[in-house]
Amino acid sequence: MHASTHREREREREREREMGGELCARLGGGLWRRIAKSWSNMQKGLNDAVSKSFIGKYFKLEARKSCFTKELRAGTATFLTMAYIITVNATIISDSGGTCSVADCTPPAANQTATPDCMFKLEPNAGYQSCLSKTKSDLIVATVLSAMIGSIAMGILANLPLALAPAMGANAYLAYNIVGFHGSGAVSYQTALAVVLVEGCAFFAISAIGLRAKLSKLIPRPVRLASAAGIGLFIAFVGLQVQQGVGLVGPDSSTLVTITACANTNPVTGECNGGKLQSPKFWLGVVGFMITSFGSMKEIKGSMIYGILFVTFISWFRGTSVTNFPNTPLGDNNYNYFKKVVDFHKIKSTAGAISFRNFNRSEVWVALATLFYVDVLSITGTMHTMAEIGGFANDEGGFEGEYLAYLVDAGSTVMASTLGVSTVATYVESSAGIREGGRTGLTAVIVGLYFFISLFFIPLFSSVPPWAIGPSLVMVGVMMMKVVKDIDWNNMKDAAPAFVTMLLMPLTYSIANGIIGGIGLYIALSLYDFVVGSLRWLIKMRRRVVEEQNQVSATVGVDPTVEAV
Repeated sequence: MHASTHREREREREREREMGGELCARLGGGLWRRIAKSWSNMQKGLNDAVSKSFIGKYFKLEARKSCFTKELRAGTATFLTMAYIITVNATIISDSGGTCSVADCTPPAANQTATPDCMFKLEPNAGYQSCLSKTKSDLIVATVLSAMIGSIAMGILANLPLALAPAMGANAYLAYNIVGFHGSGAVSYQTALAVVLVEGCAFFAISAIGLRAKLSKLIPRPVRLASAAGIGLFIAFVGLQVQQGVGLVGPDSSTLVTITACANTNPVTGECNGGKLQSPKFWLGVVGFMITSFGSMKEIKGSMIYGILFVTFISWFRGTSVTNFPNTPLGDNNYNYFKKVVDFHKIKSTAGAISFRNFNRSEVWVALATLFYVDVLSITGTMHTMAEIGGFANDEGGFEGEYLAYLVDAGSTVMASTLGVSTVATYVESSAGIREGGRTGLTAVIVGLYFFISLFFIPLFSSVPPWAIGPSLVMVGVMMMKVVKDIDWNNMKDAAPAFVTMLLMPLTYSIANGIIGGIGLYIALSLYDFVVGSLRWLIKMRRRVVEEQNQVSATVGVDPTVEAV
């Protein structure tokens, strides 16, 4: 009796639980449906209001079948995929030393003066490193301002969803080829900025008169394609080095380069003192690279940022073997600035640091020609690629807003040189926003506004360590290698110049050498074809002349008065 009563009570409780679960499910489902419907109505109202406003009509939202929320989502996606440039560009250009010099070094002892080697030792000089830290902060602001102004101008004037920022490749060329690591090259940082200014003005001029697209077609196609891949290899090589990246590659007295990532290195030569692949900073960088690679593999937007953020966050803790703030006077100073978090940094050293003093050197004109060449090829090609992806291109190969877009990125380069950074370009990361539905300049304006917000977090951006930047440089190299599939490797006339272009850039540590070598070999191979073709034509013409002379001689030899019977 009691057992049956107990079972009945259990069944009743079970029915109550089921009924309660169903009720909660109905209430929950209904609640979520109401929230979703309310959110959808809110979005629709916002999109309709913006589309009918001056902003919507100016950017042609309805005409291009877009809306405000779609453009906002596109702008966010583009910014997340290219925000890495803020710290990467500043880190690369600050490797040139900027305006820092021997005068900024801390003397080794009392009554002594610093020598030039204070700028190159792996064991950092406190005074010189302090100058570099301030220069890097200046360059972060300059990078953000260049990207902000360029992107907003592109959106407002050209009405295209293309974001601009200082170009990868051009920044590496300025830092490591024109100026040299910590000013070791033949051209000063101030003169290099003057080169960028002149190149930007020339670029603006050819854009204004409509020669830009025509000039890009004069460069041999295999060299044009190989240049992008070669620059990618060069940038990746920089990201693997000790002072600029994760530290996997270092100098060797017998083989020139070798695997390092050592626990201890020679502070003068940079060679391993033992314990290869034992640097904790290197392995932390590897983890960051894996995060970026996995995110890219799964097409997660902003995966490069996530890799940088992870490594940087771990490096912000003091008292560890991977800290970016060691217990030194310089580390303490950097940590105190980092703790501000929010701060508006004024550019003090790089803005207006332009000098035409050494323009009579041949290195200056080689640099000018190389930057101009890279601009004409990469930026023009990127714009046309983005136009194809977004469906803006017409049957003639052009696209709406093309003329103003050319003027905007050329003008942005002129502006960037006055702030202290290199050539500004349209970013391929704009494709992330285009895939999210960005079809108007409102996407680019939103990207610019994101860059504006980042201006107030300079202490955080300036505290990103090199071993967090290195993996992103390697990933940039990976992305730039995809063009090699378009090279005709079965045709040696195309394959050899392309390979030489890619090979020379990282091995000679010079983008210009790769370009010159590739073009030179292509011309030499083309001259051979030209000479052989000319000889064959001359031989053919000589045979025709001989045949005609024989025919004339035969005709003259026949007596016209004699009739054939």
